[in-house]
Amino acid sequence: MPPRYLTVGQVAASTHLTVRALHHYDAIGLVRPSHRSPAGYRLYAEQDLRRLQQVLVFRELGFGLDEVRALIDAPPERRRDALLTQRAALLERRRHADAILEAVDATLRTLETNEAMTTDTLFRGTDRFANGEYAQEAERRWGDSDAWKTARQRTGGYSKDDWARIEREADAISTEFLAAMQQNRSVDDEIVRALAERHRAHIDRWHYPCSHAMHAQVAALYTADPRFQAHYDRHGVGLAAYIEAAIRANADAVAADQTTGQTTDRASDSASDDDTNVRE
Repeated sequence: MPPRYLTVGQVAASTHLTVRALHHYDAIGLVRPSHRSPAGYRLYAEQDLRRLQQVLVFRELGFGLDEVRALIDAPPERRRDALLTQRAALLERRRHADAILEAVDATLRTLETNEAMTTDTLFRGTDRFANGEYAQEAERRWGDSDAWKTARQRTGGYSKDDWARIEREADAISTEFLAAMQQNRSVDDEIVRALAERHRAHIDRWHYPCSHAMHAQVAALYTADPRFQAHYDRHGVGLAAYIEAAIRANADAVAADQTTGQTTDRASDSASDDDTNVRE
C-alpha cells in the first residue's frame, strides 16, 4: 500500500490548527512537511504527524516554541522525563480539582436538601485544597525533601475512592489507639506496638517511605502542633499524646533490637576469630 499523505488543509481540519499556524511551524523548522505534491503543495507523512502531535502536547503543557523545538529534537529520554514531570503536575491539579468538586457537591447538598452533616463530613476534602493551611505548612517544612516529593507524586494520582479508603484506614487505627488508651494499655504493650507499626505502614504505603526514625519525628508534631493535636484529640482527649508516645516507644524498641542484633553479630564474629586463633 502506498504511503498516505495529508495536505495542509487536511491537517488543519484534524488538529484544529489554522493553516497559517502550520505554515509558521514549517517556516521556523518546528514541523516541516517531508513531501511535496507535483504542484508544489505541502504534504505531511506519518512521521511528520507524529512530530506535530508531540508539539501540540508540549504546547498545551505551556512550553514555548523554542522549548518545544529543543525537546522535540532532544533524545527520547529527555522528552520522556519532561512528560513524566508534567504528568505528575497534571495529576496533582486533578487531585486538587476533585477536592474542590467534593466540597462544592457537599455545599450543594446542604443548600438543596438541608442535609445534616457532621463537621468531619462538612469539611471533607479541604485538606487537599492548594491554599489550605496544612498544604502550605507541609510544603514550608518538607518541600525540599525526597519524602515530600514522593508524597506529592503518589497522592496526585489518587482518586476520590482512594482518599475515602485512606481516611477509613486512618480512622480505624485511631479508633483502636483510643480503645487501647481507654484500657490503660502501656505504650510498650505488644498490642500498642502493633498499632504503632500499622500507623507507620499506613504512611509508608499511601504517602512516602517512612522509617521508624522518621515516624518518630512525624509523631512529635502530634503534640507540638496544636492543629495535629486537635485532629487526634477529637477522638478522645489525650489521644495525640498517647499515639506519639506509642510511636516513639516502638521506634526506640526497633532501634534497640537492631543494636542488640549488631552487637550479637560482632560478638559472634569475635568468638569465631578467637576460636580460629586458638586452632592456629
